Amino acid sequence: MKSDSIKKGIERAPHRSLFKSMGYTNEEIKRPLIGIANSANTIIPGHIHLNTIVEAVKAGVYMAGGTPIEFGTIGVCDGIAMNHIGMKYSLGSRELIADSIEVMAIAHSFDAMVMVTNCDKITPGMLMAAARLDLPAIIVSGGPMLSGRHSENQSKKLDLVTVFESVGSVLSGKMTESELEIIEDEACPTCGSCAGMFTANSMNCLTEAIGMGLPGNGTIPAVMSARVRLAKTAGMQILKLHELGITPGKIMTEKAFRNALTVDMALGCSTNTVLHLPAIAREAGISINLEMINEISEKTPHLCSLSPGGSYHIEDLNRAGGIGAALKVLSNGGLINNDCLTVTGKTVEENIETARILDSDVIRPLNNPYHKQGGLAVLFGNLAPDGCVVKQSAVREEMMQHKGPARVFDSEEEATSAIMEGKINKGDVLVIRYEGPMGGPGMREMLTPTSAIAGMNLDAHVALITDGRFSGGTRGAAIGHISPEGMQKGPIAVIQEGDLISVDIPNKKLTLNLTDKEIEKRFSRWTPPQPKIKKGYMARYARMVSSASEGAVIK
Repeated sequence: MKSDSIKKGIERAPHRSLFKSMGYTNEEIKRPLIGIANSANTIIPGHIHLNTIVEAVKAGVYMAGGTPIEFGTIGVCDGIAMNHIGMKYSLGSRELIADSIEVMAIAHSFDAMVMVTNCDKITPGMLMAAARLDLPAIIVSGGPMLSGRHSENQSKKLDLVTVFESVGSVLSGKMTESELEIIEDEACPTCGSCAGMFTANSMNCLTEAIGMGLPGNGTIPAVMSARVRLAKTAGMQILKLHELGITPGKIMTEKAFRNALTVDMALGCSTNTVLHLPAIAREAGISINLEMINEISEKTPHLCSLSPGGSYHIEDLNRAGGIGAALKVLSNGGLINNDCLTVTGKTVEENIETARILDSDVIRPLNNPYHKQGGLAVLFGNLAPDGCVVKQSAVREEMMQHKGPARVFDSEEEATSAIMEGKINKGDVLVIRYEGPMGGPGMREMLTPTSAIAGMNLDAHVALITDGRFSGGTRGAAIGHISPEGMQKGPIAVIQEGDLISVDIPNKKLTLNLTDKEIEKRFSRWTPPQPKIKKGYMARYARMVSSASEGAVIK
């Protein structure tokens, strides 16, 4: 056992003494030591119940003959951090989470790991750590929140995005403040990761698709007893993986990442997966480029119309058969690598043998998709030479191609104020720059401006482009991750008010209607703005972070 280095032999008597000071017995010390990374806290709705999940994992580890050793990790609630300085720290927390797990696992010679997570940056951070450590590992999510119901209209389903969009409706006179309060009270009725196919649930579903989570990991609601049983099963299964020597390096192969991207396109996942999957793959020694995302999207139909692009929620996907059923449909179409190994110790093909669709509107068959192409598209052009990303499954048909004048803002706050004050006109293309990984710093999510646009019914008339990023809850012609970003001398830095911008999602183009000579001339007069944060972690992050097109990783 790897843990023999801290517990076996005469020279390790001091180490064993320290274990015994905490109450560990000789029998517990002799067993495989299973590290359990626990991101529980009382600030994230998806994490407030994770101590219950961790206790179930620990019970499973004990039942299978191991010794569970729990430690904590940090986490940021993107909803609470939204639209203020706190959001600058969210994406950067992913690296801290991965690093902290690496430190704990190696310093204490754990034999294997179970990582208990749920939300936006925590799940990818844990997957990055799993790939980097290459110890036997299983990811266990805390599960999705149930959707809410409007107390005066029970047929109306609600989620967090409903609340964000309702703010815009109130400001534009389409809703009263008392109506907003009802929605505020009812939209988030349980613990768990926010109920739609937003970033947290996207990554939890893709964890299952890539083979690092047990069947059900992505979709079983947080409040169901099945979630506790899954956690116990994970605790038992990690001992089998340790015995068999099955590590993430044997699971997270290039084929497995292709499976994850295929499921990503079929489900219509968050644009943030375009940041996280390449970052995780990099830790596994695998390269994912933006061209690969378009290649897979073009041949993968969009089968599930989940909030924010549709009316269904993760609880509905679970009821309809979950990720297993989606994999089965895609596999039958020859779109899945069935021989990939998973944390069950079995292949994808073996895992989905008995899976079936239980609701063919939630998970459509291949011959009746919601869209012929996958949920995401990567656009290129003189405005985004290294690419940018849009959730095309959540864009209204009339905005798939659009040309309009630029309305230029140097921060999210400036753009939000203009939207809230009614200063945006139909046909405009909002440009928010200096919000990238380096310039933000931290590449803030911008659910507030996009939700305000939707709540004002402008999402059929207005596009928004940024070198920042969007929440998985964003809908509309919201194009993010413009690379290179403004702070790295990307063309977005020299756009001027009124410049014409053409968006052509079907043809994967984003064009600033200026000549190369004019862009070059403008850059001759350009100087980068001063850093927005000059000390602490995010100042260091800004100096070391890569482009969004490379996953915004620390180099």
